[in-house]
Amino acid sequence: MTAAPASTADATAPLTRQRSSLYAGNTGAVIRRGLLATRSTNYLVVLSGFFEPVFYLLSLGVGFGALVGTVQTSTGTEVSYAAFIAPALLAVSAMNGAVYDSTWNVFFKLNFSKLYQGMLTTSLGPLDVALGEILLALLRGAMYAIGFMVIMQVFGLNLAWTALLAFPAVLLIAFGFASLGMAITSYMKTFQQIEWVTFIMLPMFLFSATFYPITVYPEPIQWMIQALPLWHGVELVRGLTTGALSGMMLVHVGYYLVMIAIGIVFTTNRLRVLFLK
Repeated sequence: MTAAPASTADATAPLTRQRSSLYAGNTGAVIRRGLLATRSTNYLVVLSGFFEPVFYLLSLGVGFGALVGTVQTSTGTEVSYAAFIAPALLAVSAMNGAVYDSTWNVFFKLNFSKLYQGMLTTSLGPLDVALGEILLALLRGAMYAIGFMVIMQVFGLNLAWTALLAFPAVLLIAFGFASLGMAITSYMKTFQQIEWVTFIMLPMFLFSATFYPITVYPEPIQWMIQALPLWHGVELVRGLTTGALSGMMLVHVGYYLVMIAIGIVFTTNRLRVLFLK
C-alpha cells in the first residue's frame, strides 16, 4: 500500500526540482535591488532620458509644425502636426527607456559585474532574473511615458478620451522592447556587438511613420517599415490619442504580445544555459 506513493514521489521529484530551479517566485528581490542601484548611481542618467522627446516635440511639433499645418493619419483623420508626432514620440520614449535598461545595463551585469551569476547561486531562478530585469526596464519606460503624457495634455495634444488607454499601450510597447532587448543582449559578448542596437534603433526612430505618414514611401518600403516593431507601437498610440480607432489595433497588440513571449522564453533559456550548466 505504501510502495505506490513512494514511487510517485520519486517520479515527481525531478520535475519539482526542475521547476524550482527555473523560477523561485522571488522576482521582487531583483526589482528591489535594481531600484536601489538606480537611486544611488544612475538617477541623473534616467532623468535625462525624459527630455529628449520633449525637445523634439518643441522644435518639430511646435516650431516646424507651424509651417506644415495638418497631417492625415493612416485612418484618414486630419490632425495638427504636433498631434501627429506627439504619440509617436511617446512610443519612442517608451522604447528608448526599455531598450537602454535591457541592453546596456544588462550587458554590463552579464559580462562584467557578473551580477546574474551571483544571483543564480542563490535560490533565484533564471526566470526570476529575466522577469525582474524586464520589469525594471518596463518601469523606466513607464516613467518616461507618464511624464510625456503630462506634456501632451498641457499642449492639448490628447484629442480623444481614448488617450487614457495610451498609457497601458505604452507599457505594452516597453514590455515588448525590454523582453526582446534582453534576449538579444544575452547573446552579445563585446561592446561592438551591442552598438548594433543603436544602429538599428536609429532608422526605426526616423522611418516608422514618426514624423510623416508612411504613405510617402513606395509600397515595398512600406512593407519593410510595417515589419518593424516601432511602427506598430506608433500606430497604436497615435490611434488612441487622436481617437482614430481601427481593427488594426488588435494586430498591433498581438505583435507586442508575441515579442514579449519570445523575449521571455529566449532570455530564460539563455540564462539557464549560461549559469546553470
